[in-house]
Amino acid sequence: MGLYSSFVPPLVYVVLGSSRDLAVGPVSIASLVLGSMLAEEVSPKTQLGLFIQLAFTSTFFAGLFQAALGILRLGFIIDFLSKAILIGFMAGAAIIVSLQQLKSLLGITHFTKEMSIIPTIKKPELFWVSAGAPLACVVISTILSFVIKGEHHGISIIGKLEQGINPVTAKMLLFHGNYLGLTIKTGIVTGILSLTVIGRTFAALRNYKVDGNKEMMAIGFMNMVGSTTSCYVTTGSFSRSAVNHNAGARTVMSNVVMSVTVMVTLLFLMPLFRYTPNVVLGAIIITAVIGLIDISAAYLIWKIDKFDFIVLLTAFFGVIFLSVQYGLALAVGLSIFRILLQITRPKTVMLGNIPETNIYRDLHHYKDAIRVPGFLILSIEAPINFANITYLHERILRWIEEEDDTRTENFSLRYVILEMSAVCSIDTSGVSLFKELKVALKMKSVEFILVNPLAEVIAKLKKADEANDFIRADYLFLTVEEAVAALLSAMKSQSPRMDEELHTIATEC
Repeated sequence: MGLYSSFVPPLVYVVLGSSRDLAVGPVSIASLVLGSMLAEEVSPKTQLGLFIQLAFTSTFFAGLFQAALGILRLGFIIDFLSKAILIGFMAGAAIIVSLQQLKSLLGITHFTKEMSIIPTIKKPELFWVSAGAPLACVVISTILSFVIKGEHHGISIIGKLEQGINPVTAKMLLFHGNYLGLTIKTGIVTGILSLTVIGRTFAALRNYKVDGNKEMMAIGFMNMVGSTTSCYVTTGSFSRSAVNHNAGARTVMSNVVMSVTVMVTLLFLMPLFRYTPNVVLGAIIITAVIGLIDISAAYLIWKIDKFDFIVLLTAFFGVIFLSVQYGLALAVGLSIFRILLQITRPKTVMLGNIPETNIYRDLHHYKDAIRVPGFLILSIEAPINFANITYLHERILRWIEEEDDTRTENFSLRYVILEMSAVCSIDTSGVSLFKELKVALKMKSVEFILVNPLAEVIAKLKKADEANDFIRADYLFLTVEEAVAALLSAMKSQSPRMDEELHTIATEC
């Protein structure tokens, strides 16, 4: 079915796709994930016919899912497969696939099943070597096996292969029965794994645009058509695309050339591969997948972000010790949990003035920054919504209580300034947060000041301020510097005895 999948799908992509460099065909990740997930419930040895039917049906659902994502413009869903997840997943896949291929290398009859991908070609001037070496190995080993009659000496060979182009398999699709849930689940997982950004990568190299949603629709319809013509899940192959790019292919017609070549092979050359030793195919696969274990990338993730490294390890060990879908699900779940933490615990910092400047920065990062007595200057660096108002309310009130505990005879807390340039949106729950803070601060005789709220935010706050005592001109400023200067001037006019101290503060700020 691998050759079948390299014949019809590329022709469909030529009509619907937009990338000039993308070479379409089966890839090892999707192929082996498809096989491993189906093999959990159906044996390909004892129930081969049913297994093939489920593979075609899963391919149909994969294409349907991909096309739906493109039509509904929901391509962002695949962004949940972060770089850390993919690195861990591919490393685990490489180990599983390498172990599986030992049965071909060592003649083991009982082993495990799983998945993998092919690394990119990094040196254009040598790409013919890396592209042609596997083919040379197959040709030489096939000739040697034929000459010495390898099957009579215990050498496992492929055996007889059927000639002819893809038979129609539309009637083999199963849309009912006990295995419908399995095919839908397998289709969604392999469909997500088959959505790549390879087309965009090569488009960037050649300075042209690729519509991501159109590409999803093209790949989706390609798989739906493929499922009715003896094909399983296909997508853009990085290795094939790299060969296309380095060979100088300029249009999508390179896929037509590939399809014609495959057609000639299916019609006339299939008997030539009868004596190809399975050990050679196993060695080629192992050589390809070993490059997926990217230790340098994993180390870089460890240095940059420890949580991302934990996600990487989750995907890696999940694939090895559990299964493909559970390993990916755990890693994606952990990543989503981190996103939820970031949403519910937004970054909120206290600002101070850098001496001899008008700049206010995070006191934790800038050790030279100093507090302005009588002011609590805070910055919220996230949208304010129902998910984080409880945290923000408690955090701000805790800072205010700490200020009350450290106040002096001359300088108590007079103003809480909230710098809001990073607050891009606010919902009704966020509006209630400001009302509650206003009431709490009023009881402490502390004024609540807003700095640089964005248009959407200020519009909602004004609609909620029916009494017109919250969003007033004297409570709004464009910059922290402007707010501090104006409020210091107000404090000076209210308390003449503080002139000397305020003059000192104004000079420092």
